[in-house]
Amino acid sequence: MKNNFNITRNSGFHITFQNEWTVSVQWHDGSYSDSGKTTAEIAAWDKDDNWYDFGMDTVKGRVSANEVADFMSMIAAK
Repeated sequence: MKNNFNITRNSGFHITFQNEWTVSVQWHDGSYSDSGKTTAEIAAWDKDDNWYDFGMDTVKGRVSANEVADFMSMIAAK
């Protein structure tokens, strides 16, 4: 299993759960966020690099802190 926590670009992180799903939370200038003021971009993938599908994309932008927490909890429970 890879590291559980990784900082990315000093403006985001990846966290890998025991179920081997990784969640990405990003708030840098190139992400779908307001640069971390109030929103972030989220994504997730499994150990085989299968990405979570939000329906129209594999990333979801401009999500609130509560939405980030809910998404992480849902992915951790997979």
